[in-house]
Amino acid sequence: MLIKIILTVIFLLVTIGVGIYSRKQAKSVDGFVLGGRSVGPWLTAFAFGTSYFSAVVFVGYAGQFGWKYGLSASWIGIGNAIIGSLLAWIVLGRRTKLMTQHIQSRTMPDFFGTRFSSEGLRVVASIIAFVFLIPYTAGVYMGISKLFEMGFGIPYSYCAMIMAALTAIYVILGGYKATAINDFIQGIIMLFGITTVIYVVLHNQGGLTEAVNKMAAQVPTAHDLEDKSGLFSTFQLGDFASWFGPNPLSLLGVVVLTSLGTWGLPQMVGKFYSITDESAIKRGTIISTIFALIVSGGCYFIGSFGRLYPEPAFSPEKHKYAFDSIVPSMLETLPDVLIALVVLLVLSASMSTLASLVLTSSSTMTLDLIYRDKKSTDDEVKGGEIDDEVAEKIERRKVVIMRVLIVFFIALSLMIALNPPQFIAQLMGISWGALAGAFLAPFMLGLYWRGVTTASVWACFAWGVGLTVVNMMLSNSLLNPIDCGAVAMVGGFIVVAIVSLFTKKMDTNTVDSIFKCYEK
Repeated sequence: MLIKIILTVIFLLVTIGVGIYSRKQAKSVDGFVLGGRSVGPWLTAFAFGTSYFSAVVFVGYAGQFGWKYGLSASWIGIGNAIIGSLLAWIVLGRRTKLMTQHIQSRTMPDFFGTRFSSEGLRVVASIIAFVFLIPYTAGVYMGISKLFEMGFGIPYSYCAMIMAALTAIYVILGGYKATAINDFIQGIIMLFGITTVIYVVLHNQGGLTEAVNKMAAQVPTAHDLEDKSGLFSTFQLGDFASWFGPNPLSLLGVVVLTSLGTWGLPQMVGKFYSITDESAIKRGTIISTIFALIVSGGCYFIGSFGRLYPEPAFSPEKHKYAFDSIVPSMLETLPDVLIALVVLLVLSASMSTLASLVLTSSSTMTLDLIYRDKKSTDDEVKGGEIDDEVAEKIERRKVVIMRVLIVFFIALSLMIALNPPQFIAQLMGISWGALAGAFLAPFMLGLYWRGVTTASVWACFAWGVGLTVVNMMLSNSLLNPIDCGAVAMVGGFIVVAIVSLFTKKMDTNTVDSIFKCYEK
């Protein structure tokens, strides 16, 4: 216990120290939100990866999908690396950097408002982002708190409150730069921790070959067959050790949600706004992909051996397992030093994700709702109507409001985490489904296609949020939150394409001026 406490205290002191070190660069809006648009490839790549993977993945998703799909759950990690990282950087990285800098966009709602000449889009997008980032944040709290409860014996509620307070301190102090530096430190811990845990888990099972042989002998339990998903209705012996598991189609839905989803999440896409230049994007692509392959692939690979450990508790009323307890129970057998390492691993992943979420939410509310007339203010400053001293006061006021909203956002999501309505994976499915379902298609197509219309963006917002909310409110949902999220994302492209063909086009001169950024 002493080793656990010492390592955790050192980690937390370093985290807060980085916040204090970075506070000088967090005085202006660009400095607080984007790190002055001068963050290098290593920091950006690690910030992307650590914001992507949190306790939601390590505890919630790895446990639940490892139990359901066996070794084939590893495909989720591979999909995260190839689709969620490699292709995301290739398809979105350069174009996002150039266009957002050209139109002076600081947030994703700001992009929609400026790119499609609509203040209404800016406002509605900011509300969608704020509302649906909350359940994701609550899921992150739940994941790390369950690990702390296992490793330190501290009650769940205290863990959640302590982590909320510490995250608030370093984000409020140092803004995005502090977040990026801490993400780099936390990313190194994650890489070292995940490789160590993989080795120990396999060693405890007699090696890789023996562990796979044990998984091949696994069959669904009686409680599995009570699951209403029908996942095991056509189960064959050996499916848990097969390439594509007991239900490949359901597995594909998870890959789509967790991989393609990053393309439409404000806290992920925002990383491309802040990177220094195009050469840094190329290096960041490689770094981010390798990071994702090790961390996400490792998480799902570990979770895929969950059936070799005691069966988790089952709730007859809900016809569900306590999936969030699977990974913690797997790790309880580790030596104390390794448990401390795992706690730091998940703490690192979770705090970096939380920092990104609260920074995104507060900046969106401040810049796109409270100060959404940014363009006119900037024009007044350039035209000399507002002197430098007044302009500086406005900048400071915006930063203060963002810091206040960070506290509000953390408190609100903490309240949900202390009384959670769903499992971790379902909370993330609702959040990612609504956000990426609404934002992914119009954002990506808006970077490439001049023909995207303002009406099609409105239609996609209604599609993504509407499908998620209606599915969530139905007592017997048409789809589980994860499959619903995947349908929302893919369907968004169809919605935008069809509506754009039959609605009024944007002014040609306006669109041409926006796309000039790619001509250099």
